[in-house]
Amino acid sequence: MKSSYGFSRRGPDRVAEELAAVLSRKASFEFKALFLIVHENLKLRNAASGGEEMLRLRAYEKLQNLVQAGIVKKTGKEYKGVAPALATFIETVTELNANFAAGLHNRLPMAENVSSSQASITSVKGPKVPKAKVTRPKALPV
Repeated sequence: MKSSYGFSRRGPDRVAEELAAVLSRKASFEFKALFLIVHENLKLRNAASGGEEMLRLRAYEKLQNLVQAGIVKKTGKEYKGVAPALATFIETVTELNANFAAGLHNRLPMAENVSSSQASITSVKGPKVPKAKVTRPKALPV
């Protein structure tokens, strides 16, 4: 059975941050060369965990997300950062990292959340569905 606690306490995304830092250079990179640079930088920062292959998969997924968001442009097999979008992304990441370091990444107190959550609960009412009647089989004689 899967249990969920509502939110996760994930830290900063070092892989996407490092990809953005490398792609903010004016050069184009193929994925293999880009990954080698990102992997070396993460090893220097002691942030390369989970094995090289797992990191390669995570980096490729993050890179594709950046391409889809319009932060990185893919031409053939080469990737190049879009300067204005990368600047905005790096600025946002820096702000989020500062908030995380200050401990501001937690949820708002419950009293402040009640009014907004109550409004969404009361506005979303559907038709009443009758409960199904459960019948239990009779015990077989021994």
